[in-house]
Amino acid sequence: MELHKKQGVGRAGGVRLLPAGLGIRERTIASAVLLTGIFLFILIGGSLVTDDMLRVDLTNIFAPPGGSHLFGTDWVGRDMLLRTLAGLSLSIKIGVLCSVFSNIVAVVLGILGPTLGGKVDALVSWLIDLVLSVPHAIVIILISLACGGGMKGIVVGVTLTHWTSLTRVIRAEVLQIKEAEYTKISEKLGKNSFYIAKEHILPHVLPQLVVGTVLIFPHAILHEASITFLGFGLPPHEPAIGVILAESMQYLTSGSWWLAFFPGASLILVSMLVDRVGKNIETLISPATAYKGI
Repeated sequence: MELHKKQGVGRAGGVRLLPAGLGIRERTIASAVLLTGIFLFILIGGSLVTDDMLRVDLTNIFAPPGGSHLFGTDWVGRDMLLRTLAGLSLSIKIGVLCSVFSNIVAVVLGILGPTLGGKVDALVSWLIDLVLSVPHAIVIILISLACGGGMKGIVVGVTLTHWTSLTRVIRAEVLQIKEAEYTKISEKLGKNSFYIAKEHILPHVLPQLVVGTVLIFPHAILHEASITFLGFGLPPHEPAIGVILAESMQYLTSGSWWLAFFPGASLILVSMLVDRVGKNIETLISPATAYKGI
């Protein structure tokens, strides 16, 4: 049994990619760094794709995946690998903006409601229930149309629909902190709500905020792609994954499967990548798992 463990077989029967001598904390840090590096490679690589690199080549239309074009070419001869990288890079930028803005809303409302209490906390709870009661896709479409579409409409729409879950987590954490002895001592010493929020509450909710920022990201980019695919998001001239998928639909019946397969699969892989990074960070900062052994 001891020899079996040393050969790198985990408790669940799977083979570990990292040395078995590392604890959960070390393995989590290593995998998070590795996945973040891949994530940055996609972001930077897509940002370096220029319009000249996506020039039209009518002599090489609908080329299947091969050595010269790994993802094939589209109906005007553009390289699908470069288009996919550019689309993923744009989706990542939008996802980062949506995640950051959503979590700013979440941390403000999640701390403000329980700290002030009374009608303010009741209003925050009512807003959470209101947003959760309406399908996100419909709200994002309506907000995007009201904002004139484009990146602005997508960012505003996703931001205003993805703050609720994290707000609930932060609000529950704040309510627990308010009942702690050190918080009650601060209140008896005459400290105001702003001091308690800044010194006692905010440091305790930062781990939840970091994890929430990362975990909201996959939802943001998938919503951006779906709304753009339906025609309510980014304009057709943008190199977005939703635009690429929408354009490819009319060519699938002719056998050009790679036009939709590679961009769609790449988007899902990036979403899974970021989700894994978020779960690794959650494992790292959780007191219950950060210092466990093998």
